[in-house]
Amino acid sequence: MLRLAEFISRNYSGKVLEVGIGNFTAVAEELASNGLSVVATDVVKRRVPKGIEFHVDDIRHPKLEIYGGVKLVYSIRPPPELVKYILRVSMAVEADCIIKPLYGDYFDGELVNYRGLPFYLFRRGVG
Repeated sequence: MLRLAEFISRNYSGKVLEVGIGNFTAVAEELASNGLSVVATDVVKRRVPKGIEFHVDDIRHPKLEIYGGVKLVYSIRPPPELVKYILRVSMAVEADCIIKPLYGDYFDGELVNYRGLPFYLFRRGVG
């Protein structure tokens, strides 16, 4: 999964946001160590490493102020029913969006295969 962090680090700067961080923080940690400003959200309080800003937020009813200034919204293996909400937020804040699906999940976006890691990329405001 660190190939995702590599792709993001090579293509984005500034502030990025992970929706639904859960207990897997490796990508966010790698992004922070590469100098990006990382914000993470989840519907319940999570412990995140230093250097990652965390907010409790429900993507179905988002607090848009959390997403201000974000260049990229990304989510790793989100439930398919939440993807439309993630895309809605990314469009509202004019940020790109990356969805790393579970294997077999399909979304109507640009399928990227970065060094063997498939994910969907939705460019600013295009959903």
